[in-house]
This record gives sequence, structure tokens and C-alpha cells, in this order.
Amino acid sequence: MEIKRIVFAPIILILILMACNSDEHKTDFQTGDILFRGRLDSSLSKAIDAVTQTDEKHHYTHMGVVEVVNDTVWVLHAAPGKGVCKELLSELYEAEDSMLVVGHFRIKEINQTTVEKALLLANEKMGEPYNYSYIMEDSGYYCSEYLYEIYKGDSVFQLNPMTFIDPVVGDFHDGWIKHYNDLGISIPEGQPGCNPNGMAANKRLEFLRLLNE
Repeated sequence: MEIKRIVFAPIILILILMACNSDEHKTDFQTGDILFRGRLDSSLSKAIDAVTQTDEKHHYTHMGVVEVVNDTVWVLHAAPGKGVCKELLSELYEAEDSMLVVGHFRIKEINQTTVEKALLLANEKMGEPYNYSYIMEDSGYYCSEYLYEIYKGDSVFQLNPMTFIDPVVGDFHDGWIKHYNDLGISIPEGQPGCNPNGMAANKRLEFLRLLNE
């Protein structure tokens, strides 16, 4: 019996450590935290990054809000092809042939009541479609619009004139030209909006870490 204890004790310890290190069970996440995902290899993600990058440290093209339920980390976000959805943290990394970077941020000087209201609103919007036009008045939500709306009551984020111009060439990015041609509408240059790169640079956010370092 003593031999069995010696053999199985290390195995049990390893299993416990594996469980503790699982992405979905990290204890340093808090409900209301914001995750920013780095550039994917899709044409739409590249188009977003090309016209919205504000700093060499920020190459974010997608974002979502964290909800911790019974020690499991969920991410609520608005994604193309999915609309507003709720997924496990590990699903935020899913992409083919891409090395993803996920930045973990926390809102500074925010009270628990505000966070609770934001998450209640975030859950109420489950199933809403993705807003491919990126025009705020249109139905559905794009990722940063979704975060802007749920935290609008605390004025965490602000809207700014959108631009779809590639600063390198000084004209509309080819990806955006194709995107709006496919939609059959004009590029909404200068209309109010928001984007992950700009929101990641917000002074109200505290950068905590890159999850996959």
C-alpha cells in the first residue's frame, strides 16, 4: 500500500498542476478584463491592421471581454461568421497557419457595479449578427463596437472618425475597396467608429501580459 502511495502521489500532483495551468482555469483573470488578439492571416484582418495601427507595440485586429464563471474563463466577442458569441479562452487562439498574440488588459479605476452591468449587457446581446459595414447605426456589432457599447455607460472608450486609407500609399486600402464593393456601399470614411488598435492604446487600460509568452 505504501508503494502505491509513492507511485501515484507524483501523478496526482502532475494532474493538479496541469489543471491549474489550463488556459480556461487561470486564476489571474477577472470578469470584465479585455483580451486583444493579434493579426490573423485573413485579408480582412490585414486590412484592419494596415489602416488602424497606432503604435509598433499594437497589432491588434480583434477583441473580446472576459467572464469568469466557476473558475472557467469565457470570452464574449463579436466575430465574422459567428456574430456575438461566448467561447472558451482556448477558442480565441484558433486559426490556421497563424501565430497568434493575445494581449491581456484590465480597465483601471472601474467599480464592480459597472463591470456587472457591462457583462449583463454583453450577455443580452448574444446571437446578434456581425456588423460587416462597420457603420455604428447598422444592425449587429463588430468586435470593438460591441466592447464600446457594453462599457458606454462608464465612458471607457470613445468614438473617433474612421479611416480606411492605407498611410503607406495614401489611398484606400485594396482590402477595404474590395470589402465595400462586395457589400455594394460606399466606404464610410470619416464616420464615427472604433477599432482594436486604438482601444488598446486607451489610457484607461492597464496592460498585464501576453498570454502566449
